[in-house]
Amino acid sequence: MKAAVRKWEAVREFALGLPEAVEEQPWDPASSVVKINKKIFVFLGSADGPEPPGLSVKLTDEDLHGHAMTAPGAEPTGYGLGRSGWVTVPLGEKGSPSAEVLCEWVEESYRTVALKRHVKALDERSGTEG
Repeated sequence: MKAAVRKWEAVREFALGLPEAVEEQPWDPASSVVKINKKIFVFLGSADGPEPPGLSVKLTDEDLHGHAMTAPGAEPTGYGLGRSGWVTVPLGEKGSPSAEVLCEWVEESYRTVALKRHVKALDERSGTEG
């Protein structure tokens, strides 16, 4: 469980470090999301709830989506979001993805919902071109 919380914290910190990302608790204080331009790019849930932490990201790239779906316990996100490429990945499962892989998925989800200027700012910051 401690490893899952550490991954959750690393992913949260990474997501909040993306250009203009903001955290909100739209439903209750124990459950948070990170948004860009009023659009959610990662559902973080909670790190200290009764269930092990997990996250949901939007992966429209077929290879990334397929990879995410192979994670232990991964499933299409509920409420119909799975049809749009959202994947929910529990972090407490044996063999769950590393924080590094999770952050790659969060960045891809960010790129999917962000405006072009946000993606450009991210690319300039990381020294890549989009």
